[in-house]
This record gives sequence, C-alpha cells and structure tokens, in this order.
Amino acid sequence: MKLKQPLLIGIMSGTSCDGIDVAIVRMNERPELVHFAEHAMPAELHEPLLRLAEPGINEIDTMGELNVLLGQAFAEATLSAISATGLQDSDIAAIGCHGQTIRHRPRARHPFTLQTGSAAIVAEKTGITTVSDFRSRDMAAGGQGAPLVPFAHRRLFASQTQNTAILNIGGIANITWLGKNGETSGFDCGPGNMLMDALMLELSDGRNGYDADGELAASGQICEALLETLMQHPFLQRSPPKSTGREEFGSDILMKITAWPQLSDADRMATTAAFTVRCITDSVQFLASKPQRWLICGGGVRNRHLLSLLTARLAPASVATTDETGIPAQAVEAVSFAILANQTLLGQNNTLSSVTGAKRDVCGGTITPGNNWPQLLQQIPTWSR
Repeated sequence: MKLKQPLLIGIMSGTSCDGIDVAIVRMNERPELVHFAEHAMPAELHEPLLRLAEPGINEIDTMGELNVLLGQAFAEATLSAISATGLQDSDIAAIGCHGQTIRHRPRARHPFTLQTGSAAIVAEKTGITTVSDFRSRDMAAGGQGAPLVPFAHRRLFASQTQNTAILNIGGIANITWLGKNGETSGFDCGPGNMLMDALMLELSDGRNGYDADGELAASGQICEALLETLMQHPFLQRSPPKSTGREEFGSDILMKITAWPQLSDADRMATTAAFTVRCITDSVQFLASKPQRWLICGGGVRNRHLLSLLTARLAPASVATTDETGIPAQAVEAVSFAILANQTLLGQNNTLSSVTGAKRDVCGGTITPGNNWPQLLQQIPTWSR
C-alpha cells in the first residue's frame, strides 16, 4: 500500500485574542510548513472575547453567539489561506482547530476547560473535516489539559546531541523540555505578553494594545519592591504539572501594577516586563537540567527588549527563535495543532502525561465530519504513521 503524506491545517488564536493563525502543514516524518498566514481578529470579536474570559453576567448567550461568529472567522481565515496557496479545498485532509480558551480551571473541584469557536461552523463552511476540543480527554484522564504543544515540539525541534528548551511566549508563557535522551516535559510558567499588553491598553486609554519593540519598558526603571510583590504569586512556587491563564494572571494582577504609587508609565511597563522574564527564567529550576539551547516562539519574539532581557538571563545557553529551524516563531502553535489533529485521525496518542499529569497518554480531540469524511476514511489507512 502506497503511503501518503496528507495536508492538514492548524488554526490557533491565543490568550490575547488579537489574531487567528493558520498553518498548512504536510505531514512528512518532520512536518513541513507549506503556508502560514496571520489574520487580525475581527474587531467586533476582540473585546467581547476578552470580556467573556472574565467572569460576568449573561455569559451563556454571549458565549453562544461568539461561538458561531468565531467559527465563521476561523472558516474564512482557512479558506483565505487555501486560496493564497493555489490549493483546492479538496487538497486538505482535515483542520485542527484549537479554538479560543475562555475558561481553564484545572484546579477546580471538578476540573474543566472550555474553548469557543464552533467546529461545526468550520466544517460546514469549508467542507473539511475538523478536529477540535483537544484538551478535554486529557482532563478526563486526570491531567491539566495543558500545555499540549510539547507533543508537537518534540517532533519539530528535538535534538539527539543537546538538551533543548522551547519557550513559547503567547499571552501565557510555557516551556517545553526536550532532553537529548528522549525525555519530554513542559508546563506553563506564568504570563507572557498578556500583562504587558493589558497594561499598555490601560496606560494608553485603549489606543495601543502592545508595547512596540518593548520601547516603553526599555525607557523605564524596574521597581524592585513591586517586582518582589508580584513574584509572591502562589502559582510561581507550584511545581509542575501546572497550567494557567487569565484566571490567575488577569485583572487582579493588573490592578496591583497600576495602583502601585509614585511610578511613571515607563517604570510600570519596565517592571511588568521584568516580571514576565522572572516568571520564565525562575522556572528553569523545574527542568531536568539547564538546557544548552533555547528556541523561542510566539508573539513575544516581536518584543526586542523582552528578548534582550531573556538572552542575558538565560546565558550561557544559546538563545534563538524557531525561525532558525525553518518554522517561523508565529507559526509554531498553529503547526502544532495540525500535528495533533493528524494524531487524532490516526487514533494515536497526542498528549503527554509527563507534561499534563494525567494517568496516561491519551488521544485527544473531537472529530466533526466534513463533506470529505467518506473519502478521508478511505485515505487514512494509506497515511504514513
């Protein structure tokens, strides 16, 4: 039987709700990025999604409507990416759609996680089978449902000659440890861009959603007293497995920063950037050993000041972005969910209990059949495994 290397699409929208990333990936032994596109989150969805991520009133109606609207936005971004490559919809085997996380409660009395962005809408508008809800099965097995990307990171970036750490700086920052001996671990280490972006919105009265190149932070002085207060957050002392989100690093932390007396805007941003860096670099204590190589991905790579601080604190290890490996830093998460969707369709595990704390590795993801589902069922047995 001839083995095939299918094309899958990964869709990701992160904690900051600022964009929709779409990656078209060919599932070779080392997955190959065919095309990547970033789409701005539709303006009418950005603020409502952020508001929905905070407890409020009338949430069910709001969530229901946003679930549909975000599904439509995911579908439109997918069709745009397919068109941009000259491919046909029929060339794509499946879509891996993570969705937008609006609640993540791994330490609740009854742990749960919730993502929005209708997979049914995506499958209906594209005609392509869609895999979604990647986290719930791991949580059913006693895991935290996050982070999930370490599974894909090993396939993309592992080295047999040096221990490597992958640092993803999205709204939340997470680290994956890839030991040269095959060991894999990972965990969320605290805020990435989320607090800095929220503070910038506050300081600019909503005009600016981020500190471009970290210029404001670079011009300020770190308030050590505020920094040490922030570093007392209990999540930072917790040993892995651990995952987090807006629930722990949202409005309450932002209020502490803005309410601290006698600081300039630049000083507040400098301290917030330093807090982000400390959350990351102090987490090295939870790794098996200090890595020889760091590869950084996610939106945080666009903040030159942040990268400079990280490079200094992570020395003498080498620090680079994943661009040097052929995978653009912004594309890694979208590529990862294409990989996870491929595993789902093969019926193979795509979670790591060593990362999430589950009782065992499981095959996560819910399949919503598209128009191509009958053909896909015939094709899957021919895929290289």
